[in-house]
Amino acid sequence: MNPTGTHLGLPFFDDVHRDLGQQLVEWMARQQVDESDDRQACRQWVQLLGERGWLRYCVPEGVGGALGGALPRLDSRALVVLRETLAFYSPLADFAFAMQGLGSGAITLAGTPAQQAAYLPQVASGKKIAAFALSEADAGSDAGAMQTSATRTATGWLVNGSKTWISNGGIADFYVTFVKTDPDAGTRGITPFIVDATNPGVDSSEHIAVMAPHPLATLHFTNCALPESAQLGPLHGGFKLAMQTLDIFRASVAGAALGMARRALAEAVHYSKQRQMFGQKLADFQLTQAKIGEMATLVDAAALLTYRAAWLRDEGERTGNTARVTVEAAMAKMTATENAQRVIDMALQMHGGLGVKVGTKVESLYRDIRSLRIYEGATEVQQLIIGKAVLKS
Repeated sequence: MNPTGTHLGLPFFDDVHRDLGQQLVEWMARQQVDESDDRQACRQWVQLLGERGWLRYCVPEGVGGALGGALPRLDSRALVVLRETLAFYSPLADFAFAMQGLGSGAITLAGTPAQQAAYLPQVASGKKIAAFALSEADAGSDAGAMQTSATRTATGWLVNGSKTWISNGGIADFYVTFVKTDPDAGTRGITPFIVDATNPGVDSSEHIAVMAPHPLATLHFTNCALPESAQLGPLHGGFKLAMQTLDIFRASVAGAALGMARRALAEAVHYSKQRQMFGQKLADFQLTQAKIGEMATLVDAAALLTYRAAWLRDEGERTGNTARVTVEAAMAKMTATENAQRVIDMALQMHGGLGVKVGTKVESLYRDIRSLRIYEGATEVQQLIIGKAVLKS
């Protein structure tokens, strides 16, 4: 199966994005990674993606990246194309790629030259695995409720508390960790720090098992001493930086959902053309044709919103219009993930009993897609973002 289609011919993309998509299709079709151990598989995917140069799209050109010039920015359309293609073949490969970008994104946006030089080339080569540590047990969508704190010392900072639902937890080499530096200031009292996994006082051994296996862990910080140089960006500027980072990658989450939806549609089409039923092919039934038509429309609707969000952000960077595209990214993320869930569910239903057999592609997609409707802002959060913006207009 091949995800390459007419969608990359849309005017949202340039030739560099079309070539990128085709090259990745050809490369991914040749990869064989045993994903029975999700942690080992993620390490292997990061290594492979780094060796081939795909992770260079996670960082700016000035520090080892492939696109974006010397400015601290990323090419959103490249991220969407890459994630859509990776997710079509392997959602775990997409996860490995995405976390390199998300985990290092705040360093790209706000890191000092020394911080960028120390971490971003290593991220691009796959030699360091990155992680983004924002959520806590009682502070997910409500980041201002976080309790993990950093207090000043004579030589820097002392971090205490816990972070949970941390992707790449336990395998990451460093964690961009958001903590309270002013406990009474809500979202205005958050500051991020770069915490190396080997730093004394960091415990990432509490792994979390989920329905679609990928590395997750709870992090515990106990008198974790950090130097002043570990602070990332301005003091108390963490919430804004976290939102800016999520804005960049929210459209790429939509791209990942789109890749899974395209794979489910391809699986449904292939199966319906092969499956014999009542003397004819499943594809010959009008009910099947109607479902395929609905699935294809859901995919294309999600694609247009996803590509629009990525294009708007890239155009804004190119023209110097730095207005956030939060609403457009929210629309893309919400629509792509919700539509993908529907498409995958219909593909599974079309497979009948085979659809729920462990090991079939639609069964694994059914588990893989579910978390995308939650992480980096649940669907309900996206609805609120969009609704508030419409009411203000």
